Amino acid sequence: MMETCIRLKARRLKMLLPLLMFMLLPPSLHCNPNQGGSFADIATQISGYKDVALKIIDLAMNGKAQNRSYERLAVFTDTVGNRISGSKNLDLAIKYMHNALIQDGLENVHLEPAKIPHWVRGHESAVMVLPRNHTMAILGLGSSVGTPSQGIEAEVLVVESFQELRRRGSEAKGKIVVYNQPFVSYEETVAYRADGASEAAKVGAVASLIRSITPFSINSPHTGWQWYQPGVRQIPTACITVEDAEMMARMARRGLKIVVRLHMGAQTFPDVDSFNTVAELVGSEHPEQVVLLSGHLDSWDVGQGAMDDGGGVAISWEALSLLRDLGLRPKRTIRMVLWTAEEPGGVGARQYFEQHKANISNFDLVMESDLGTFAPLGLQFTGSKQARAVMQEVVKLLAPLNTTTLEEHGEGTDIDMWMQAGVPGASLHVADGKYFWFHHTEGDMMTVQSPEEMNLCSALWAVVAYVVADLDDMLPR
Repeated sequence: MMETCIRLKARRLKMLLPLLMFMLLPPSLHCNPNQGGSFADIATQISGYKDVALKIIDLAMNGKAQNRSYERLAVFTDTVGNRISGSKNLDLAIKYMHNALIQDGLENVHLEPAKIPHWVRGHESAVMVLPRNHTMAILGLGSSVGTPSQGIEAEVLVVESFQELRRRGSEAKGKIVVYNQPFVSYEETVAYRADGASEAAKVGAVASLIRSITPFSINSPHTGWQWYQPGVRQIPTACITVEDAEMMARMARRGLKIVVRLHMGAQTFPDVDSFNTVAELVGSEHPEQVVLLSGHLDSWDVGQGAMDDGGGVAISWEALSLLRDLGLRPKRTIRMVLWTAEEPGGVGARQYFEQHKANISNFDLVMESDLGTFAPLGLQFTGSKQARAVMQEVVKLLAPLNTTTLEEHGEGTDIDMWMQAGVPGASLHVADGKYFWFHHTEGDMMTVQSPEEMNLCSALWAVVAYVVADLDDMLPR
């Protein structure tokens, strides 16, 4: 009897489920005049793109575009190399990409000006002279000051946290502070790279050396930008390898005196002229409305910048090419922006935002790929509940790629200000377990990239951009 009762209840629940799901939707999705109908209508409209999505995916994975994004990236990085903010190589990269986009037949290819930082590493070295002679691999951090021409030779104080530094502050005067902080996550541990120099200067240190922000190392230092706190004395700062940081920590625990000789020729010059690089597929009905795809064109001055963020650049370009090759023209414009000077803190993107925010109501969705182009796992999204419900239907079209997951929180330094202003934002989530192994190192080379994985990312990027740009209505704010 109880079993029969349970089956009856289950049957009733099954019959009521569509109604319950409808009732659980935000009221604005029940029937939103700005969306031209009910949510069921929108879901039906999106499901109608299944064949188009398959064509895009097939072209990227099996057709004439197979491996094209990888080959384009390889030629670009092999030709130009790395391209730090303010460098001649970044200028060359912008000119290269501008010409390549024109030759590819994309529309409205142009450059939009920006002023960007110009920091130069110069010659640098670090040698442990006590308790034994040992040359260390280092990479100075962006915006660091240099040492005096004769260098700095000083005893080392090893700490594992800011809390320990403050507790032992009386020991730090005149010393080089070495941070041997454990890696927790990039978001949490990067604070030592960003603020390590200023925190050490507050207690009288003459320089700081920071364990590279990575969970894995083969004696390779990782660079990155750092920021001096206002009103705090500026001291030289660099990253050292995990291996050297741990070795000095062991020595310190044994009570050994550690002395390091540091030379850094780093200099900061006045800001220079640069450009954000733009190309479009112009919309057929609402060309003023925009779905924005992006990656950043600058990199660090080590490796090739193939992963960070050459891959994001290549798949954004490839997305436009795939749609162009298939003769697909969405109702809204799909605009690709290749940002300049992301590494110093999204400098080029912030200026683009200031130049275009007056038309913010016309920006439908902003997308950025800047966490690698490895095997895609899903799409990260920031937006209203109503917009999320629409995007949940869009990612169902990615079933052939096995990436139908819609996650919380779109990410990206270059699109963050748009999302803060209420524009829906999306970022690519990939199998990034090894991303921070190569991040900001000499190891960021084409060898890290996979043509098959870049095909997958390109297809995902193109499907999402096209479908959102072609829907009857913009995503709800």
